[in-house]
Amino acid sequence: MQYNIDKIKQRLRRKLDADRYEHTIGVTYTATALAMRHNCDLKKAELAGLLHDCAKCMSDDAKLSKCVKYHLSVTETERRNPYLLHSKLGAFLAMNKYHVDDKDILNAVLYHTTGRPAMSVLEKIVFIADYIEPGRSKAARLSEIRHIAFIDLDLTMYMILSDTMEYLKKKSGEIDTTTEKALTYYTTLIKEKEDLLKKESNV
Repeated sequence: MQYNIDKIKQRLRRKLDADRYEHTIGVTYTATALAMRHNCDLKKAELAGLLHDCAKCMSDDAKLSKCVKYHLSVTETERRNPYLLHSKLGAFLAMNKYHVDDKDILNAVLYHTTGRPAMSVLEKIVFIADYIEPGRSKAARLSEIRHIAFIDLDLTMYMILSDTMEYLKKKSGEIDTTTEKALTYYTTLIKEKEDLLKKESNV
């Protein structure tokens, strides 16, 4: 996989506002660090981190119109909340404008906001990096989650999804069904891991 990372950074610097670009570099740094820890391809983590928000800095109307233009499916939830479309549109742009043909990288961009059941290691890394990068400061349990991220990706997914769901419920925000399914999946997975540890400790 050969990509000119410097050229991609230059292009993103022109496309994104200053705060979003700084966030992007933070996610890239964090994703690469997590990839080192969890034995994931560093170049893939770097590229996925760079491109995860490549469609972020455009208006909601523009996101929606581009999805229509490119024949990307739009759910009713996304139509009511067009900001969610930046992940879907970002994956499309990563493939068609930045010429990324690696499905794992494209999925990492696609699911970095909602998550999904049974994510790959790279998908989890980018999802988590987006939540814990150094510029983030407002999320609940952020210090604890940052620590756990370098120990157990599945537990970190569960913690982030749980906190996100709680936050959305408190503010009466609409919850994407993919996020609900992801939380159900990781809740079950963590419980199964805990049950297995209890069983092994009793042997």
